[in-house]
Amino acid sequence: MSTSSAHPGASAQRHRTPIELTALTAGAVFVLVGILGFIPGITTNYSQMTYAGHDSGAMLLGIFQVSILHNVVHLLLGAAGLLMARTDVQSKYYLIGGGILYLVIWLYGLFIDQASGANFIPVNTADNWLHAALGVAMVVLGFVLGRSNRETATP
Repeated sequence: MSTSSAHPGASAQRHRTPIELTALTAGAVFVLVGILGFIPGITTNYSQMTYAGHDSGAMLLGIFQVSILHNVVHLLLGAAGLLMARTDVQSKYYLIGGGILYLVIWLYGLFIDQASGANFIPVNTADNWLHAALGVAMVVLGFVLGRSNRETATP
């Protein structure tokens, strides 16, 4: 007889660890940002949004240049965070991997001409510095919180 049938209504509720909560929060924020990028008013110049490319005139919160591709990337990264927040190990991989991805996008944004066809995501200066901050924060949190979980798990 399983414990769940022995105690109907009793649930084996597990508390999330700090790294799982961090990955879950990051994932939820990225999903929210992806959705907000498709809402006229929150995204200014909404009618100028393109699928991709530097000529997209849409600006999330009037600051960050977005396109359909940019918003979809946020939604996918957010969904990955929500799914990977189930375990400490997956949460660590999500935070570090997502952080590295953002650092690569930051470097990409620094080295391309923002008015060129190479700016296919698109990114502007505000996006670049936000990507740098997110990348560093995610990598640091992944290593710091991942390390503390490993230390507490060993006897």
